[in-house]
Amino acid sequence: MALARAERQGIRVDLDYCERKKEHLTKKIQHHNKRLEQTKLYQLWHKIYKGKTNIHSNQQLARVLYKAMKITPPKLTESGEGSTDEAALSQIDEPGLQWILKIRKLNKIRDTYLAAFTRDQYQGYLHPSFELHNVRTYRSSSSNPNFQNIPKRDKEAMRICRRALLPRPGHQLLEADFASIEVMISACYHKDPTMLKYLKDKKSDMHLDMARQIFILDELDRSKAAHALLRQAAKNGFVFPQFYGDYYANNAASLCDWVKLNQNGAWKPGSGITLPGGIPMADHFRDRGIKSYQQFLDHMKGVEDDFWGNRFRVYSNWRESWVSKYRKKGQLQMLTGFECSGELKRNEIINYPIQGTAFHCLLFAFIELDKIRMEEGWKSALIGQIHDSIIMDIDPEERDHISNVLKTIVKEALPKAWPWIIVPLDIDLDAYEVDAAWLK
Repeated sequence: MALARAERQGIRVDLDYCERKKEHLTKKIQHHNKRLEQTKLYQLWHKIYKGKTNIHSNQQLARVLYKAMKITPPKLTESGEGSTDEAALSQIDEPGLQWILKIRKLNKIRDTYLAAFTRDQYQGYLHPSFELHNVRTYRSSSSNPNFQNIPKRDKEAMRICRRALLPRPGHQLLEADFASIEVMISACYHKDPTMLKYLKDKKSDMHLDMARQIFILDELDRSKAAHALLRQAAKNGFVFPQFYGDYYANNAASLCDWVKLNQNGAWKPGSGITLPGGIPMADHFRDRGIKSYQQFLDHMKGVEDDFWGNRFRVYSNWRESWVSKYRKKGQLQMLTGFECSGELKRNEIINYPIQGTAFHCLLFAFIELDKIRMEEGWKSALIGQIHDSIIMDIDPEERDHISNVLKTIVKEALPKAWPWIIVPLDIDLDAYEVDAAWLK
């Protein structure tokens, strides 16, 4: 019911901006198409496919790049073919590719996101649905439009799309994000002492420590852009994937995407991102005996072995016992009382209960906040939920009170309701300016 009330409230959309931006994007796409048609890549492409040339076809692009132009693929697909994903294409020094990547991205922004905003709005408001019955992990989903799929990682796409979403006149948007909720909840299951130390000691940094080990660096300074990127790479390219059941080979490929190193053969001196002091990533690795992707794979195998064999041994043992328990009973009981059953893969057995429990913590806070809002007659409203965040449309005069209520719910009410919470939960609040778009 709390989600239904949020759906009814809706989020304001700037329709004039959407229409202007779609026209602007159309002109940019046309311009990029003309530039693309002047490149050798396109001329060869058109020579091969003639009237059937389709710049959105990855199959055609792979044939042109890797067979006709004889370019060595920076990475391969599982079937052994040259990859045409964005990470691979961005590593190929071929002028036409930059226009293809730009055209594809702008097409998606215009035809997937902005088009959905204008199509699904009613009287200037979007009323996305929030469902609780579609995801096997017990997390929520969203549709018409998918409020949980608005771009965030790609900065240009985020800027364009979030600019379209506004608070009610005189109000401001508030985003309340549960800090590292899934990692926190996983610790409530496995109780690994090393993990608990990381989570309770605010001065420690798991991702920084892993970045040092992965990239073989004695020190990392998060204030330096390159080092901050390496920390993010370790976090999103290794730590979290490992927690979700991934393995070192996939991690190695992801990490190479982050630092711009090829995944096929030896690394050329001077390649990759530039570290502080002007040292290319490839040169740094080569000085430490890693001169190719294969050698990096071997290095990452050692990092993974140490990760589970030494750093998080108790967590590792819990994973094995959890899988064994599922194999015997065919179902798993979550800490919130729900049951995961049916045919589950190994990584699903490990992750589904954690993801579901983490979402239930957010849902608990969402319901309690909505209950207090109605009891106290706030002018502010909950308008949605994205992964680990609650989104609100608030009256500026109520902002401090809402902040205090949220902190109390997360830090006091949640652990009181569920004593199995043995880690300090927290929530980060970002309030946007009055009348400012979500972008701001």
